[in-house]
Amino acid sequence: MKLYTYFRSSAAYRARIALNLKAVGCDMVPVHLVRDGGEHKQPAYRAINPQMRIPSLELSDGTVIVQSPAILEYLDEAYPDPPLLPKDPVQRAHVRAAAAIVGCDIHPLNNSGTLGYLKREFGQAQPALDAWYTHWVTAGFEAIEQLIQPGPYAFGDTVSLADLYIVPQVYNARRFKVPLGAFPKIAAVEAACATLPAFIDAAPENQPDAE
Repeated sequence: MKLYTYFRSSAAYRARIALNLKAVGCDMVPVHLVRDGGEHKQPAYRAINPQMRIPSLELSDGTVIVQSPAILEYLDEAYPDPPLLPKDPVQRAHVRAAAAIVGCDIHPLNNSGTLGYLKREFGQAQPALDAWYTHWVTAGFEAIEQLIQPGPYAFGDTVSLADLYIVPQVYNARRFKVPLGAFPKIAAVEAACATLPAFIDAAPENQPDAE
Protein backbone atom coordinates (compact mmCIF):
# COMPACT_ATOMS: atom_id res chain seq x y z
CA MET A 1 0.00 0.00 0.00
CA LYS A 2 1.21 3.51 -0.86
CA LEU A 3 0.08 6.94 0.30
CA TYR A 4 0.96 9.76 -2.06
CA THR A 5 1.50 12.60 0.35
CA TYR A 6 2.97 16.04 0.96
CA PHE A 7 4.18 16.93 4.42
CA ARG A 8 2.17 20.15 4.71
CA SER A 9 -1.04 18.87 3.13
CA SER A 10 -3.69 18.77 5.85
CA ALA A 11 -5.69 16.24 3.84
CA ALA A 12 -2.67 13.91 3.68
CA TYR A 13 -2.03 14.60 7.37
CA ARG A 14 -5.52 13.21 8.16
CA ALA A 15 -4.80 10.04 6.21
CA ARG A 16 -1.41 9.58 7.88
CA ILE A 17 -3.03 9.78 11.32
CA ALA A 18 -5.65 7.20 10.37
CA LEU A 19 -3.03 4.79 8.99
CA ASN A 20 -1.03 5.15 12.22
CA LEU A 21 -4.04 4.69 14.50
CA LYS A 22 -4.99 1.51 12.69
CA ALA A 23 -1.39 0.29 12.46
CA VAL A 24 -1.68 -0.19 8.72
CA GLY A 25 1.69 -0.52 7.02
CA CYS A 26 2.01 1.95 4.17
CA ASP A 27 4.82 3.40 2.09
CA MET A 28 4.88 7.20 1.98
CA VAL A 29 5.46 8.56 -1.52
CA PRO A 30 6.16 12.31 -1.37
CA VAL A 31 4.66 14.50 -4.09
CA HIS A 32 5.94 18.07 -3.84
CA LEU A 33 3.19 20.63 -4.42
CA VAL A 34 5.56 23.52 -5.23
CA ARG A 35 8.77 22.21 -6.78
CA ASP A 36 8.96 22.42 -10.59
CA GLY A 37 5.53 24.00 -10.74
CA GLY A 38 4.06 21.21 -8.62
CA GLU A 39 4.85 17.53 -9.04
CA HIS A 40 1.15 16.77 -8.66
CA LYS A 41 0.59 18.43 -12.05
CA GLN A 42 3.06 16.20 -13.87
CA PRO A 43 1.75 13.44 -16.19
CA ALA A 44 3.10 10.67 -13.96
CA TYR A 45 0.99 11.74 -11.01
CA ARG A 46 -2.00 12.73 -13.11
CA ALA A 47 -2.12 9.12 -14.28
CA ILE A 48 -2.54 8.12 -10.63
CA ASN A 49 -5.02 10.83 -9.64
CA PRO A 50 -6.85 12.66 -12.46
CA GLN A 51 -7.76 15.47 -10.07
CA MET A 52 -4.04 16.02 -9.40
CA ARG A 53 -4.57 16.41 -5.67
CA ILE A 54 -3.05 14.97 -2.52
CA PRO A 55 -3.50 12.44 -0.99
CA SER A 56 -4.05 9.30 -3.03
CA LEU A 57 -4.04 5.84 -1.51
CA GLU A 58 -2.83 3.01 -3.75
CA LEU A 59 -3.82 -0.44 -2.56
CA SER A 60 -1.69 -3.54 -3.00
CA ASP A 61 -3.68 -4.58 -6.08
CA GLY A 62 -3.07 -1.22 -7.78
CA THR A 63 -6.50 0.27 -7.00
CA VAL A 64 -6.25 3.98 -6.23
CA ILE A 65 -8.57 5.82 -3.86
CA VAL A 66 -8.62 9.61 -4.04
CA GLN A 67 -10.05 12.31 -1.75
CA SER A 68 -9.24 12.13 1.96
CA PRO A 69 -12.88 11.55 3.11
CA ALA A 70 -13.08 8.49 0.86
CA ILE A 71 -9.68 7.28 2.03
CA LEU A 72 -10.67 7.65 5.68
CA GLU A 73 -13.96 5.84 5.12
CA TYR A 74 -12.16 3.03 3.31
CA LEU A 75 -9.64 2.64 6.12
CA ASP A 76 -12.35 2.63 8.76
CA GLU A 77 -14.30 -0.05 6.90
CA ALA A 78 -11.35 -2.20 5.87
CA TYR A 79 -9.55 -1.86 9.22
CA PRO A 80 -12.33 -1.32 11.77
CA ASP A 81 -10.17 -1.39 14.91
CA PRO A 82 -9.97 1.16 16.38
CA PRO A 83 -13.10 2.76 14.90
CA LEU A 84 -13.09 6.40 13.85
CA LEU A 85 -16.81 6.81 14.51
CA PRO A 86 -18.80 6.10 17.69
CA LYS A 87 -21.51 3.45 17.69
CA ASP A 88 -24.35 5.77 18.68
CA PRO A 89 -25.93 7.21 15.49
CA VAL A 90 -26.44 10.68 16.99
CA GLN A 91 -22.83 10.84 18.16
CA ARG A 92 -21.70 9.61 14.75
CA ALA A 93 -23.60 12.50 13.19
CA HIS A 94 -22.00 15.01 15.57
CA VAL A 95 -18.52 13.69 14.78
CA ARG A 96 -19.20 13.81 11.04
CA ALA A 97 -20.54 17.36 11.33
CA ALA A 98 -17.40 18.64 13.04
CA ALA A 99 -15.23 16.90 10.45
CA ALA A 100 -17.32 18.37 7.64
CA ILE A 101 -16.90 21.91 8.95
CA VAL A 102 -13.18 21.50 8.38
CA GLY A 103 -13.35 19.35 5.28
CA CYS A 104 -16.18 21.17 3.48
CA ASP A 105 -16.25 24.72 4.84
CA ILE A 106 -12.68 25.64 5.84
CA HIS A 107 -10.23 23.59 3.83
CA PRO A 108 -11.63 24.01 0.28
CA LEU A 109 -11.63 27.79 0.66
CA ASN A 110 -8.11 27.91 2.06
CA ASN A 111 -6.13 25.28 0.19
CA SER A 112 -3.17 26.22 -1.98
CA GLY A 113 -5.16 25.95 -5.20
CA THR A 114 -7.82 28.42 -4.04
CA LEU A 115 -5.30 30.89 -2.63
CA GLY A 116 -3.20 30.65 -5.79
CA TYR A 117 -6.24 31.33 -7.96
CA LEU A 118 -7.19 34.40 -5.89
CA LYS A 119 -3.66 35.71 -6.26
CA ARG A 120 -3.21 34.85 -9.93
CA GLU A 121 -6.63 35.65 -11.40
CA PHE A 122 -7.86 38.39 -9.09
CA GLY A 123 -4.56 40.07 -8.21
CA GLN A 124 -4.95 39.68 -4.47
CA ALA A 125 -1.87 40.58 -2.44
CA GLN A 126 -0.66 38.52 0.50
CA PRO A 127 -2.36 40.65 3.21
CA ALA A 128 -5.73 40.10 1.51
CA LEU A 129 -5.04 36.36 1.20
CA ASP A 130 -4.11 36.20 4.89
CA ALA A 131 -7.33 38.00 5.83
CA TRP A 132 -9.33 35.58 3.67
CA TYR A 133 -7.63 32.59 5.29
CA THR A 134 -8.16 33.91 8.81
CA HIS A 135 -11.84 34.66 8.17
CA TRP A 136 -12.76 31.13 7.08
CA VAL A 137 -10.73 29.39 9.78
CA THR A 138 -12.24 31.62 12.44
CA ALA A 139 -15.79 31.11 11.18
CA GLY A 140 -15.38 27.35 11.16
CA PHE A 141 -13.59 27.17 14.50
CA GLU A 142 -16.29 29.25 16.17
CA ALA A 143 -18.79 26.53 15.28
CA ILE A 144 -16.52 23.62 16.18
CA GLU A 145 -15.72 25.19 19.55
CA GLN A 146 -19.42 25.00 20.39
CA LEU A 147 -19.81 21.44 19.16
CA ILE A 148 -16.89 19.92 21.06
CA GLN A 149 -17.94 17.73 23.99
CA PRO A 150 -16.09 16.91 27.23
CA GLY A 151 -12.78 15.31 26.30
CA PRO A 152 -9.96 14.88 26.33
CA TYR A 153 -10.72 14.47 22.62
CA ALA A 154 -13.32 16.31 20.57
CA PHE A 155 -16.09 13.86 21.40
CA GLY A 156 -15.16 12.12 24.59
CA ASP A 157 -12.39 9.82 25.73
CA THR A 158 -11.81 8.15 22.36
CA VAL A 159 -10.16 9.61 19.26
CA SER A 160 -12.66 10.08 16.46
CA LEU A 161 -12.79 11.28 12.88
CA ALA A 162 -13.31 14.82 14.18
CA ASP A 163 -9.87 14.85 15.80
CA LEU A 164 -8.28 13.75 12.52
CA TYR A 165 -9.71 16.85 10.87
CA ILE A 166 -9.23 19.33 13.69
CA VAL A 167 -5.54 18.71 14.44
CA PRO A 168 -4.22 19.30 10.89
CA GLN A 169 -6.38 22.40 10.58
CA VAL A 170 -4.93 23.78 13.82
CA TYR A 171 -1.45 23.14 12.42
CA ASN A 172 -2.26 25.13 9.30
CA ALA A 173 -3.94 27.89 11.29
CA ARG A 174 -0.79 28.33 13.33
CA ARG A 175 1.33 28.32 10.19
CA PHE A 176 -0.76 31.19 8.82
CA LYS A 177 -0.70 32.98 12.20
CA VAL A 178 -4.46 32.79 12.75
CA PRO A 179 -5.28 33.93 16.32
CA LEU A 180 -6.54 30.93 18.27
CA GLY A 181 -7.01 32.40 21.74
CA ALA A 182 -10.79 32.29 21.45
CA PHE A 183 -10.80 28.50 21.02
CA PRO A 184 -9.69 26.87 24.29
CA LYS A 185 -11.61 23.64 23.62
CA ILE A 186 -9.96 23.20 20.23
CA ALA A 187 -6.57 23.93 21.80
CA ALA A 188 -7.21 21.31 24.48
CA VAL A 189 -8.16 18.71 21.87
CA GLU A 190 -5.02 19.44 19.88
CA ALA A 191 -2.88 19.20 23.03
CA ALA A 192 -4.39 15.85 23.97
CA CYS A 193 -3.83 14.43 20.50
CA ALA A 194 -0.27 15.74 20.48
CA THR A 195 0.66 13.18 23.15
CA LEU A 196 -0.39 10.21 20.99
CA PRO A 197 2.23 8.42 18.82
CA ALA A 198 -0.21 8.16 15.89
CA PHE A 199 -0.47 11.95 15.75
CA ILE A 200 3.19 12.60 16.55
CA ASP A 201 4.41 10.31 13.78
CA ALA A 202 1.96 11.87 11.29
CA ALA A 203 2.98 15.46 12.03
CA PRO A 204 4.39 17.45 9.10
CA GLU A 205 7.76 18.04 10.73
CA ASN A 206 8.24 14.29 11.14
CA GLN A 207 7.74 13.41 7.46
CA PRO A 208 10.63 12.37 5.23
CA ASP A 209 9.89 15.23 2.82
CA ALA A 210 9.70 17.91 5.53
CA GLU A 211 11.59 21.08 4.66
